Amino acid sequence: MGEEATAKRKDAHLDLCATGDVEPAENTTLLECVRLVHCAMPEMAVEEVDLSTEFLGKKLRYPLLITGMTGGTERAGVVNRDMATLAERHGLAFGVGSQRAMAENPQAADSYVVRQVAPTVPLLGNIGLYQAVELGVDGVQRLAEAINADGMALHLNAGQELTQPEGDRDFRGGYKVVEGLVRVFGSRLLVKETGCGIGPEVARRLVDLGVRNLDVSGLGGTSWVRVEQLRATGVQAQVGAEFSSWGIPTAAAIASVRRAVGPEPRLVASGGLRTGLDAAKVLALGADVAGMALPLFRAQQTGGLEGAEQALAIILSGLRQALVLTGSKSCEELRRKPRVIMGQLKDWLEAL
Repeated sequence: MGEEATAKRKDAHLDLCATGDVEPAENTTLLECVRLVHCAMPEMAVEEVDLSTEFLGKKLRYPLLITGMTGGTERAGVVNRDMATLAERHGLAFGVGSQRAMAENPQAADSYVVRQVAPTVPLLGNIGLYQAVELGVDGVQRLAEAINADGMALHLNAGQELTQPEGDRDFRGGYKVVEGLVRVFGSRLLVKETGCGIGPEVARRLVDLGVRNLDVSGLGGTSWVRVEQLRATGVQAQVGAEFSSWGIPTAAAIASVRRAVGPEPRLVASGGLRTGLDAAKVLALGADVAGMALPLFRAQQTGGLEGAEQALAIILSGLRQALVLTGSKSCEELRRKPRVIMGQLKDWLEAL
């Protein structure tokens, strides 16, 4: 895999996510199967809502992570700096996209460096599990240090790799890599999926190995299988079409994983979250932090940093409103409030 090919692929991904059909209509987070229960008399003021939480040893004002999207090209650098600026202004966490391009070409590092605009935010580096095999633990550590990251996201993307023409085909030895990274990063390691979800069995095994942060990244938003299908031809394009709705829906992933791993691990719920109400629902289901990418990225692509700022304002306002209308002053209180689980989500949770 040449560095030029990686850079071209990164910009193709951005084009598809900005304008393409990367969210198959048949996919769902199943968050529509979650109803938070209205409190007609909240007995609180909006300013009493405290949404702060801890993440990677730092305090967030809002329990939101702008999840890793991109890096490796000039255009990707603008996206990363705008998103990191947004995170700094509002006290959110921020993750860069896969640093594979940076590992292949050190000159691509600039597109991942955001500390100058985001000195205080919890910042996550990012590498794929099977690139981590090639780089070794020391190589992964160097990537984190190069961007002054607070932690490292290790992403799992077997579905995407199998559809990607130049993708990996050997998925052995993953847990061994995780063990090595836990020894170096400890509680600063986050293991995440990329839109197909983490289920309870894998989550339990990761937590048993010492992983303290998981991002379930479920089905329902950007399908990276679909993104690669749109780039592929022949057999891979046809099989990719068949699997672009493959995965564990986000609501099912977060609720079942929380049940499986208990209260201690920090859980991020991402995958198709688009609104403040979506964020409130995953927090109610057991997430500590809600992760979002596409709505902010698309707002930035059409309206720059100001457009992303407006999109985020709507999301944060919706999240606050959901807490007030359930009579919750904090995320902890929201988790204790009643909620109704219906339909397909109920079926998923019974099966898992």
